[in-house]
Parts: sequence; structure tokens; C-alpha cells
Amino acid sequence: MRLLSDILLAIEPISTHGSDEVNIAGMTLDSRAVEENYLFAATRGATTDGHLYIEKAIELGATVILCEEIVAPKEGVTYILVANAAESLGLLASEYYDNPSRNLSLIGVTGTNGKTSIATLLYQCFMNLGHKCGLLSTIKYSIAGTDTVSTHTTPNSVRINELLAEMVDAGCEYAFMEVSSHALHQSRTAGLEFDGAVFTNITHDHLDYHTDFKEYLYTKKRLFDGLSLDAFALVN
Repeated sequence: MRLLSDILLAIEPISTHGSDEVNIAGMTLDSRAVEENYLFAATRGATTDGHLYIEKAIELGATVILCEEIVAPKEGVTYILVANAAESLGLLASEYYDNPSRNLSLIGVTGTNGKTSIATLLYQCFMNLGHKCGLLSTIKYSIAGTDTVSTHTTPNSVRINELLAEMVDAGCEYAFMEVSSHALHQSRTAGLEFDGAVFTNITHDHLDYHTDFKEYLYTKKRLFDGLSLDAFALVN
């Protein structure tokens, strides 16, 4: 468990309604996954609005609600009002898991095609050189040779930080991660500190999701805009 007031240091909420001196046992943006003493993030997506599920989340045990508007507040529940719930969730998740991306070298791979191949090759090369590594890809998540089947090209921000924390605990030095345009657009990488980014290519795919090609290109660019001055950028 983590004290809410401690992890709130990672963001600048518009306001907080209720006590921040409460312990949270976990966090999620899926109301179906809420457990006792959880933080539920009411994020807005392309097809649904998490604010519609706040009441259900509270019924399942959520005691903290991260939201962009407060709807019918309940007694004994803390509401954190923010401008962007998805971005704030990423920052809070990083803080909740002790900022794991700072404790290994995280390399992001983005582009229309080739993300899985490049991320996997980098993982295998570094493992063969004797380095403990992690991999987040479309096909699998790997932690120092132990594999699990992946659910998304880039998982949600809570799951990313959970996996990175497991990699840190396993002694991993490097993590190689596919970064999709959907993930960048939905702020799933918010709070992560990348040591490098690789750009494979870009074609006119995924325009069913993005407004147009320019918006798709600028979404990919976000990964590089967020790099520190010490990080590297590699463009094919």
C-alpha cells in the first residue's frame, strides 16, 4: 500500500476533495478490476467515458477517484480533480511503483512497422551479451528470460509500471518497449523516463484511429519530444 498524499506529489491536481491521508492498495482505469481501497481513474477514451463507471468502482471498493469532473460525490471517498486523467494516472502509477523507469535503461521503439522485431532483437542481443533485460512487445512480456503472453502492443500505464517494477526487482539493467501511436495518444507512457527512442518508419496505416496523417506523425513525435538531453534518438 502507498499513502495517497505521498504519490500525489507527482501531479498538480486542480483540487482534492476528501482526505489525502488514505492508503491505496492499487490503481486501475478498468472499473471491473477495482478492489478494496483502490484508486479508480475515470479516463475518457474514444468509445467510452470512465466517469460513467465511477459509481460501480465505488461499489467494488474504490476509495479514491481520479477524474476530470466530480459527479455525485459520495461520503468517505476522495476525489482528485485533474485536467487530464489519463496523463495524471501515468504520473501517479510511476510514483506508486517507485519510478521504475529511473532504475533501468528504458528504450522505446515506435513506428508503423518493425517495432516487435527490433525490440525483440535488442532484447535477445543484450541478453546474449550477459545483461539482464526486460521486453514489452506485442507478442510477449519478458523479464530476464521469463515470458508471459502480452495483451496489448503497449499496455496501460499502471501495467507498464507494474512490469517495469518487476524488472527492477529481477535485477534488469535494460528494458525494451514497443510504443504504439495509440499508447502515445492515450498518454500511457506519461511519467516514464526513456533513455533512448528508436523510430522505424511511418506509413498511412492507423488512419482509422488518427484524424489524419499529420496528426499520426505528430503523435509518434511525442516519444522523442519527451526525451531528456542525455537520451539518444535513432531514426531509420
